[in-house]
Formats: sequence, C-alpha cells, structure tokens
Amino acid sequence: MSTQLRKGVIEICVLTLINDRDMYGYEIVENISRVMSVKESTIYPLLRRLTTEGNFETYMVKSEGGPDRKYYRITDYGKGNLSTLVKEWDEFVRDVNLILGCYRKENKNND
Repeated sequence: MSTQLRKGVIEICVLTLINDRDMYGYEIVENISRVMSVKESTIYPLLRRLTTEGNFETYMVKSEGGPDRKYYRITDYGKGNLSTLVKEWDEFVRDVNLILGCYRKENKNND
C-alpha cells in the first residue's frame, strides 16, 4: 500500500478511536497495532497535526508510577471531519471494488 494512502487510513483510524473515547498516544498506537503495523513515529506527528488543525483538544492526567499522560479528546470540528472522511472512504472503497470486480470476473473466467 502506498505511503500516502496508508497515512490517510491511519488518520481515519486515529479519529475513529478517539471519537469512541479519549485516549493517550501510546494507547492509540497499541490499539491500531492490533490490526496493522504502525509505529509511534507515525502516530505522534499525526496527533500533533490533527490537534493543531482543531480535531482534538488535549489534557493531562497524572499517572501512577510514570509520567503524566496527554489525552486527546475529539472536538465537534473533529467529529465533522471524521464524518466527511468516512463518507469519502466509503465512496473510494466502493469505486475500487467496482474496478476490482471486473478484474476478478475476468480472472475467474480465465481459470
């Protein structure tokens, strides 16, 4: 998968996870890593950008036995952005599947 497409997919995943509940950075990495390979070096810059763009608010929570954790909370703007991205994603997947359906059909006939 191209790097650019992967970044877009990860952005939607991050927005979706934080839409479900407030999370801290490493927790986001752990959740995404359960289904796809992702590095902290990908997530943290993305979190900074999405926060700067107004998708998230942040707040600190004291952690027992470790450093304080920065939590991310989705904003109304972020919810609207997520809704738009999911709609665009669904249209994209539908269109790609139409094209792949032609390919699969042709290959099935050649078997």
